[in-house]
Amino acid sequence: MLHVTDIVIDYPDGTRAVDGMSLAIAPGESVALIGANGAGKTSLLLALVGILPLARGDIMIAGLQLSKKTLREVRAKVGLVFQDPDDQLFMPTVGEDVGFGPRSFGCDESETTMRVEAALGGLSISHLGDRSPLKLSAGEKRLGAIASVLSMKPELLLFDEPTAFLDPKARRNLIALMSDLPQAKLIATHDLDFAHQVCSRVLLIEKGTLIEDSGVELLDDRQRLEGSGL
Repeated sequence: MLHVTDIVIDYPDGTRAVDGMSLAIAPGESVALIGANGAGKTSLLLALVGILPLARGDIMIAGLQLSKKTLREVRAKVGLVFQDPDDQLFMPTVGEDVGFGPRSFGCDESETTMRVEAALGGLSISHLGDRSPLKLSAGEKRLGAIASVLSMKPELLLFDEPTAFLDPKARRNLIALMSDLPQAKLIATHDLDFAHQVCSRVLLIEKGTLIEDSGVELLDDRQRLEGSGL
């Protein structure tokens, strides 16, 4: 599903965000991406959807090599849910946000409507379709953002701190939801208990480098995690 080979990401000021990272994720696999602030988690996610350019290396998603020529095709196969839902919800209603992607990729109104209804219904938030994102709770916004990604029928889902801003009930609901999603998932998170419940594998990064690829038992190694700033 996802194959990342020796990628390097540099910011315009010369700061190296990701340094020679390689990893792979199989179809349907749920993988936690953990590391201290500044370790390169968000930079990696942004590179996987072509927002940050590569200085070196290759990214393959669902058999497509990420490049300027294939960017549109890749973005139809991978969905990124940002840390802050307000960065993702910008239309007057949730339904319009959920339909924005399909319309942008050329779906007609009939297909778009079916996708919106399926995405909202699948998350049990059909009642939010006509609501303004400005009037939603943090948990409702998170679900709206996820629906806006699911409407594109992606094969790979990327999440950046999905439990941020959520109260305990919304967090529990999100755990149940994400455990049921069939897509491959790469989840950048500081919420180690959440990762333990949702993921089967853990990638630990430091200073833009993958230093450990392990099972979820790594999350119980307090000494190891504290040594990495967690």
